[in-house]
Amino acid sequence: MKRNLVALVSGTLFGLGLSVSQMINPAKVLAFLDVAGHWDPSLALVMASALSVMAIAWRWQRKTASAVSRPLFSSSGLRDVDAPLVIGAALFGVGWGLVGYCPGPALAALSLLNTKPVIFVVAMLGGMAVHHFLYRRRNAELAQGESTDYCG
Repeated sequence: MKRNLVALVSGTLFGLGLSVSQMINPAKVLAFLDVAGHWDPSLALVMASALSVMAIAWRWQRKTASAVSRPLFSSSGLRDVDAPLVIGAALFGVGWGLVGYCPGPALAALSLLNTKPVIFVVAMLGGMAVHHFLYRRRNAELAQGESTDYCG
């Protein structure tokens, strides 16, 4: 119960922050990304605030033995920069630059009942399903000792 409440409060706060900061407005995001044109630097404050909060959270996490709603903090432990990471980051950036949405703001924008975030979220879920399928196939091939050209 406590874990669900923490998730609900955290998600609600995150969504409200995205809405208040106008991160759910693709025009605002695209204006921020247009550094060579009519640049709108106002989202830089949002990014600086997010980085500050995250820096405090990471510092707190290093000094704390357990999370608020779990006995341990979870971490993947992955530290390598590899092809799937670089390709994924590039696809994320291209998608963000083309449509002005990234996953969090797109989910928050669903509350506006507009078709654009719905289309984005459906496409995002489709991409996640394709990745999941390819990842499972690659792991099955590797388990059988077969080589694969798939780099993700």
